[in-house]
Amino acid sequence: MKLDVPKARLGSEARLGIGVFGTSLLLFVVRFLVPRPIAMSNNGDGGRVLCGAGITWKGLPEPFVHLAYTAAPGATPCRPTYLLTQSWLAEASVGLARLAGFPATLSLVVLGLLSSIVAAAAITAIVLGLPYPVRVRLAVAAGLLLVVADSAFFGYFAAILGEGAAFLGLLLITGGLLLTAREGRWSYAGLAVTFAGGVLAVNAKVQTLIILPILVLAVLLVRPGTLRGTKRWAAAALVVGALGAVTLFAQQSVEPARAPDGTYTAFPGDDSREINMFNSIFLNIVDGEHDTQADLAALGLPPSFAQYAGNGWWHPHPATMDPLYPGYRDKMTRENVLGYFASHPGRTLEVLDQAATDQLTARPGYLGSFDQEAGFAPHAQEYRVPVVSWLTRLISPLGLLALVPIWLFVLVRAWNQRRGPLGVVLAFLLTVSLTQFGTAALGDGIEGVKHQSVALFTILLALVLAALPQSRSSEPRWGRNSSVGGPSSAGGTRPDAGLGQNGGTSSSTNTSSPAKPTRKIVDDDASL
Repeated sequence: MKLDVPKARLGSEARLGIGVFGTSLLLFVVRFLVPRPIAMSNNGDGGRVLCGAGITWKGLPEPFVHLAYTAAPGATPCRPTYLLTQSWLAEASVGLARLAGFPATLSLVVLGLLSSIVAAAAITAIVLGLPYPVRVRLAVAAGLLLVVADSAFFGYFAAILGEGAAFLGLLLITGGLLLTAREGRWSYAGLAVTFAGGVLAVNAKVQTLIILPILVLAVLLVRPGTLRGTKRWAAAALVVGALGAVTLFAQQSVEPARAPDGTYTAFPGDDSREINMFNSIFLNIVDGEHDTQADLAALGLPPSFAQYAGNGWWHPHPATMDPLYPGYRDKMTRENVLGYFASHPGRTLEVLDQAATDQLTARPGYLGSFDQEAGFAPHAQEYRVPVVSWLTRLISPLGLLALVPIWLFVLVRAWNQRRGPLGVVLAFLLTVSLTQFGTAALGDGIEGVKHQSVALFTILLALVLAALPQSRSSEPRWGRNSSVGGPSSAGGTRPDAGLGQNGGTSSSTNTSSPAKPTRKIVDDDASL
C-alpha cells in the first residue's frame, strides 16, 4: 500500500503522538514517585505473582507495602499454579533490576515505572485511533489520565496483584481496536496492539478469561482500515488465532495444583473454585440475615449448617470443620449456586445491588499505599488523584439505581456509534464490564470492592469515550491535523480533505462554497 500524504501532515500526527506519550508518562512518573513511591499492599494472594517472577514468598495480608521483594537465600524454587500476567511484568522488572546489580529482586518502583510506560503508550494509541479533531482527542486524553491516575486504580500498577495487568490490557485493547480501523500501516499496528492487550487482559486473572470470546467478536466486527475481502478476514483470523494459541499455552504453562478436595486441577482456577463457591454460599446466601433453614434446604445442605451462617472459608469456625462437610462438598459448585440465584430473583437482586455498591465504592480500605518507612499508619492510603473515585463513591449508596443508568447511557452511545469503530469499542467495554460485574457478584462472596475494580475501570473507560460527539458519517474521519485519511466510497479522497490547520477551508477555497478535495491518496488496495 502506498500513501501519497504530505510530510507536514505526517509530522503533525507524529508530534501529537509523541506529545501525548511524553506528557502522559511524565505525569504518571510524578504521580507515582512524588513525594514518595506508592503502591498497593499485598492482600495475601501476592505470592502467586512473586512465584511467577521466580521469588518464593509466603507472606500473609500486609498493612504496608514492600517496595522490594528479594528471594531468600536457599529458598525452594516455586512454580505458579495460577497464572497472572502481572507475573510477566514482575519478571521483566526482576530482569531490569538484575541489570542494575540486584539479582533475584523485584522492585515495585521498577514495576511501577514499566507499567507507567505501557499505560502512556496505550493512551497514545487511543488518542491516535480516534477519528476526531485534535482538540477533541486531547480532551479524551485528559479524561483517560484522570481515570488511569485515580487513586483507586493507579496503585495496582506497582503491586503484586492481578488487577494492574488487566487495566493495562484493556487500555491497549481499546487503542488497538481504534487503530485497526485506520488505513495503511495504522491498521496493522492496531492489530498488533490489540493482540498484546488481549494477552495481558485475558490472562490477568481467571476472572478475566471470559474477556476472550468478547474480544474475538470485537476483532471480527472492527473493519481493518481499507482492507476488504480475504485480506480483512485473514488479518482478523490471525489475531484471533494468535490470542487463542497464546492463552492456551499460557494457561497450561503453570504447575497443576491440588484443589481443597485433594485432586489435581485440570483447568485454570480449579484450585480455588470450591473456595469461591463456599464463600458465595455462606456469605451471599446463607448469611444469617434471611431464612437460613429455607436457604440451606434450597442448596441441599443439612439444617445443622445454620451455625456456620456468615462464616467464610477463612473464618475461625467455617463449615469445613464440620464432620458432615465431606459428604456435602459436591454442593459447593457453580451449578448449585447459579441454580439458587435463578430460582430466587429477589435474593439475586439484593446481591447484585450490593455488588453495585461495592463497585462504585471503588477502593477497599485494607490495601495500604505506603511502605513502613514512609511514616504512615498501617493501611494508610494516598489520595493524590481522587476525582473519579470520589464521584463514584458519592453515588455508591444508590447501588443499581446509579449503575444501571450508566450502563444504559453507554449502551445508547454504542448504538448511536454502531456504524463506526467507536461503537464496537463501546459495546466491547460495556460487555466486559457487565460480565466482570456478574462474575464477581455471584461467584466470589468476598473482597467485593476489589473484585469489582476491573468492571469499574472498564465502564469508566467507556464513559470517557461515550462522551464523544456523534459522528456524522460512517466513514472514518480523523482530525484536522491527522496524518492518514481513507478514500471515500465515492471519490477516493479523504472525507475531511480541504480542511486547513484550524479546521476551516484552505486559503484558496471560497468560504461560502463547500470544501473541495485538494489532496488525493493513492491506495493500492482501494479496489479491495
